[in-house]
Amino acid sequence: MFVTRKALARRTFLRGAGTALALPLLESMFPAFITSAQAQELRPLRFTGIFIPHGAAPGHWEPKSSEPGFEFPFVFKPLERHRKNVVLTTGMWSSSAENPPGVTGADHFVASAFLAGVKPKKTTGADVAVATTLDQILAQHIGQTNLLPSLQLAVEDPGSNSTNCGEGYSCIYTNTISWSSPTRPLPMEINPQVVFEKMFGSGGTAEERALRRQQQNSILDSVTQDLAKLGQQVGSADRLRLEQYADDVREIERRLQIAMTKSAEVPSIDVPYGVPESFDEHIKLQFDLLALCFQADITRVGTLLMGRDLTGRVYPEAGTDISFHGGSHHAEDAGRIAQYAILNRYHASMVGYFADKLASIKDGEGTLLDNSVTLFGSNMGNSNQHLHFDVPMTLIGGAGGKLKGDRHLAFKSKTVPTSNMLLSVLDMFGVEQDSLGDSTGRLPGLV
Repeated sequence: MFVTRKALARRTFLRGAGTALALPLLESMFPAFITSAQAQELRPLRFTGIFIPHGAAPGHWEPKSSEPGFEFPFVFKPLERHRKNVVLTTGMWSSSAENPPGVTGADHFVASAFLAGVKPKKTTGADVAVATTLDQILAQHIGQTNLLPSLQLAVEDPGSNSTNCGEGYSCIYTNTISWSSPTRPLPMEINPQVVFEKMFGSGGTAEERALRRQQQNSILDSVTQDLAKLGQQVGSADRLRLEQYADDVREIERRLQIAMTKSAEVPSIDVPYGVPESFDEHIKLQFDLLALCFQADITRVGTLLMGRDLTGRVYPEAGTDISFHGGSHHAEDAGRIAQYAILNRYHASMVGYFADKLASIKDGEGTLLDNSVTLFGSNMGNSNQHLHFDVPMTLIGGAGGKLKGDRHLAFKSKTVPTSNMLLSVLDMFGVEQDSLGDSTGRLPGLV
């Protein structure tokens, strides 16, 4: 049982010059004498949707067994340390990513179908149409009282690396996975500095924030006194959480400062000011910012576009020099498939980094990982053949006790659309709908 003399408001902000610092969830924010069960009911669930194009290496990502204690496959090995919070699936069918009947052309238009479960309208004009995506349905239900109802992130500039879009399809279908309505795509933010300003920049002018960055002052400098005073009013557990939260904010500021300096001095690739040149550092910054948003309840819904369809990006940290799109066309050669699997495993390790971060942050009696759901997947299976069945779709997190991990759910090929998983995720958040996209029901055995 939590026993506090006075509950802090859940929306407590510390305000300083150009700063509005939201606080993480503290025990002091619960009413006095609340039970642990009641406290759990008050804790928000968080959702993250992460899309990766170009499928995965056949034979390297599928578990061989569904029995308890099954061996994690090569590609998803970086997630094994969180296996009690991981559900792997095989056999799922991304039918919404396939061309409509009678429509021809390439299928590199499908990113927007990932969380929509609907085939995008074939058009190169402004009359684009898909559907309201899963993340935005959730934002409408659980995000309206947050500073940011949702946060859309990416790690690749739409103007760089890939100049092609799906044949006959608008580039907007490859540039975002979040749609607030069937005709309103939401931009994905690639610049961590801009994300940081969205989180903490309110309460001052753009000139004040720019001056603070120029002087290399922390946003915490203007609220240090209030933060110390608050630390004296709360219990020891809350003091530790406040200290961890402040340390995380300062660390992200430090890395952003380095990124801005490097971008200014070595503009070797086409990236906006403040974006790290290293993919590894860039995506980790984005994940750290999203985790900080969840911790402070700035938002409860996030999406991340890990790569764009047709991207030729190379990932030196992966241990292979193949390009993403080029490597996905492996011509069914075993050696080339193995190299592609190394690249897939690296991408999975970045999601593992995010899971590590969520698991490290206390959230009531559990962690952010326990009280969240992350959907990581692609809407291609064997990308060499552009197949949209047998696609990798993985769930990570505990959903506040509603999702049991350490499982592999195997389905018969081309029988269960990925929209069934999207609909089941809505159920976890208490959002009741009869259908979503081309769903045929709930995902059997998930909850």
